[in-house]
Formats: sequence, C-alpha cells, structure tokens
Amino acid sequence: MKTLRPATLSLALLAACAACPALAQTAPQTPAQGPASDRIREVPSVTAQDPATLKPGTILFTDHRDQPANPESGLVPYLDWLRLRPAEAAALSPFPGYKEPDYAQTVNGVTKQRHETLKVYVAEGRFVVARPPEAIDLNAFANLDFVKRMDPAIRHKALNPAEVTPTKDPAAAFARRPDRPWCEAGTCIESRYDLEGKLPLGVKLANKLEEGSSKKIAEYVSFQSELHTLPPEQAAALSGLTKIDTAVTGGIEQTIFWVNQILRFGKFLAVFQPMPGDPQKTVVTTYMALAIKADVLDRKAEYARVPVLKNLLPAQVLMGNSSFNTGNSISAGLPTYARNRIVAFADAVSRR
Repeated sequence: MKTLRPATLSLALLAACAACPALAQTAPQTPAQGPASDRIREVPSVTAQDPATLKPGTILFTDHRDQPANPESGLVPYLDWLRLRPAEAAALSPFPGYKEPDYAQTVNGVTKQRHETLKVYVAEGRFVVARPPEAIDLNAFANLDFVKRMDPAIRHKALNPAEVTPTKDPAAAFARRPDRPWCEAGTCIESRYDLEGKLPLGVKLANKLEEGSSKKIAEYVSFQSELHTLPPEQAAALSGLTKIDTAVTGGIEQTIFWVNQILRFGKFLAVFQPMPGDPQKTVVTTYMALAIKADVLDRKAEYARVPVLKNLLPAQVLMGNSSFNTGNSISAGLPTYARNRIVAFADAVSRR
C-alpha cells in the first residue's frame, strides 16, 4: 500500500476508527447543533436583517452553507474570498496583505519550495444587548480569564511574546506580521485542545499505518493567538462590514496566528454599535474565520486506497457531517464549534 503523508491526511486519518461498522453511516445533511440550537435563527444573510426586529436572547447566524449535502459547502478558496468578499477578508485575515504561505519543506532529505493553498470557513452572528454601548466594558472580554470561560474543553495559558512560534522558528517566518511583532498590541495566549470521542483512537491507528514516517499526527490541536480591543480608528472602519448605519463604538479581536496542524489561521471578531433609532441598545456583530489547509481536503483519491477511510472525507469531519463528530467543541466540527462560541460570547456580554 502506498504510504500516505500525515501532513496531507491528518483530518481524514482521524476518521480511521470508522472501521467500526456502527460508525460507517451516511453523513447527516446538516451539522450538529449542540446546546446552542434553540438560541440561533439561521438566516441567508445577517446584514440583510433589520436589527430592530431582533429580540434580546436570539442570535442571527449564517455560515453560507447553502448546499448542506455538499461536504465542502461553506468553504471558499482564500483567493476567491479576497475577490468576492473583500471587506470581510480584509477584516478577518491575520494581518493586512496576508498571503497564502510559501515555505521550504524537507522530505526524505530533499528540500523543496512549497506554496500552500487555503480554504476559509466564515461564520457570522448578530445579537442585541439591552444596554447602551458606553455601559459595556470591552476590556472585561479581552483578557485571558474571559477566554478560559468560553470553552472549558480548551485549555489556555499566557504566552511570552518572545516565545511565539513565528518569531522563534525560521520555518514559520511566513506567519510573522510585517508591521509589528505578534502580541505587541494585546495579550498573547497559548491554547490546547485534546481531541474527544473516537478521534484519539483514529489518530493512533493513523500513526500505526504511517510507521517509519518522521512526522506523526498529534492527538491534540495547539494554537497561539493575540487578543485585544481594537483601536478607535480600526474599529471605525468596520461599519462598512456590518452595514449598520451607526458609528462603531468598539471591537474585540482574537487572531490565531499559529496552529500545529489542519488549520493555518483563525480570527474571532466582535463589533459593537448603537442600535439605529435606539441608542439605549447595542447591536453586536460577530465573525469567526478559520483557514484550512486545502491539501487536507483535496486528497480524496488517496483515501480510497485505505478501506477504513472510504466512507469519511476530511471535509465531512471538519464541517460536522461525520457520524463520529463528538461533543460541542472542535471535535463536533467547525459549524457547531462556531455556533457555540458565538452563543457563549453573547450570553457573557448580555450578563455583564
């Protein structure tokens, strides 16, 4: 059997536990929703809805999944994202002018230059808080203690800015900001998520299939991020993205700039504005963008050579359409993870 590269097959090989007959089922047509489902109202476009009609406690949500039967529905190539949704891409890319990575990769002693293509998942949410913007302290949400409460399945700790991977590792130079060091503008965080359910068993089997390879698939996802409130001039420019005709009073941004596998970057963005016609209420628009390495998704022909992978595509796992997606965090798939993160944030802002 031809050896399959872990870097290419990381997500698909997580599915190796599908050798169990009970798991080799037809993928569901819609992603798992988790406990957030009764709070969310799915809409084709968040910005097309009049925020004045939105009741406190309800969250508008879209992730552009207009073809649920298609495993990759909701994913868009990075270059198409820049072209089709430029304002969104400008706000949600890791930094201005971000490009798909180019780097040197050594395999079996041979070093080659590699260009990596990306596909992007974007979720948008909107909710109303029954308080004016000036009564909301954004600094209360832009700190490590708050992030720790957002998802108990993910562990977080403070990271010394001098220790971030793009700064220390020459091989990760493509992830450095060209204008300033990472975390100069805010809190630096290191996070770890241990895969749940059947996924660790799948990793063990995948690594067994890859005996002799120098690179093993990890049973966890680790990532580094920068968290901060937006400066006024950067926040002010986001009213064109939210399409709400009131001045932006503030924003919070968490940028994931380094991930150990599967993803390349991520961003959570929340924009705060007075309700049009009712300044005693605040409209909060949230975004979550996650960039997936395209080669994780595109090696379908190779999966067919491994019997336990035939029924599970990596896109199904990532997009929550696999029969073994588990829990309410990352192992549940990106749509469920995004929904639950936005609901948790909405609840926290409303309570305070």
